[in-house]
Amino acid sequence: MLKRDRWLTWIFVTPAVLLVAVMMYYPMIGTVIESFYSTSFINPTPKFVGLAVYQKIFGSADFLQIVWNSCVWTLAVVALQNVFGFFCALLLNQKLPGQGLMRSLILLPWVLPGVVAAILWRFMYDPQLGLINSFLISAGFGDQGLAWLADSSTAMAAVVIAAVWKGFPFCTIVYLAALQNVEEEQMEAARIDGAGAVRRLWHIVLPSMKEVIAINFILTTILTFNYFDMIWVLTRGGPQNSTHIFPTKIYELGFGQFRFGEAAGYGVVSIVILALLITLYFLAQGSGRKAAS
Repeated sequence: MLKRDRWLTWIFVTPAVLLVAVMMYYPMIGTVIESFYSTSFINPTPKFVGLAVYQKIFGSADFLQIVWNSCVWTLAVVALQNVFGFFCALLLNQKLPGQGLMRSLILLPWVLPGVVAAILWRFMYDPQLGLINSFLISAGFGDQGLAWLADSSTAMAAVVIAAVWKGFPFCTIVYLAALQNVEEEQMEAARIDGAGAVRRLWHIVLPSMKEVIAINFILTTILTFNYFDMIWVLTRGGPQNSTHIFPTKIYELGFGQFRFGEAAGYGVVSIVILALLITLYFLAQGSGRKAAS
């Protein structure tokens, strides 16, 4: 009986394993292999060059800029999305008039296609006709509009704000669902003992949600690090590479310049960096749990 159950388990699991292998691991292995070949529009026949592609990538003046941009972009967007999402979830968890309507409306930025959201923000950042500059000028902050997306000192902040607006509703829904599972008995007991809202949040709510918070941080890190639409539509990596991240650089090399070997090399490097970020996060979580125990 036990042997038959084991065979049934393998029969049901095998299709899923094969699907993941074909859809995920096969392209990843193909990307690694592609990174050892040099291909260009003029010479489309792949030529094996070994590690020369990686030497060219690491020796490029743009590489460190792209790594820095990717880390700043990811950390800023993930942190702000989770913070805003968490506090919006706390607000929507209260018994307020029109609670159901507010929960529905807050999803609108997230359900918008990424390209559509980016186009909307591009209009809002327009130096002459944009809503943001019009508001700042009417409020007395200057007498002419700023070129938010054309200035290397403001472009990254501009795309981060747009990405946070687009993605924080996802964090809101995740945290709102987690707040529903916080035990009301513990909250009531804390109120009776005289604990204020901040102490209840710190000692009851956050410990109850720590697993959800950890998983959501990992998910948003992966999604943000690989997020392509917002930056490409708003700035295409400019100005002066100030907003170029790995996905936009890979797209530019592969589909703009047909340098598929370098594009694959950047893809492999981005996977390694993302894996390191997630590993560091898990190590920090593990050390925190050991210290707590």
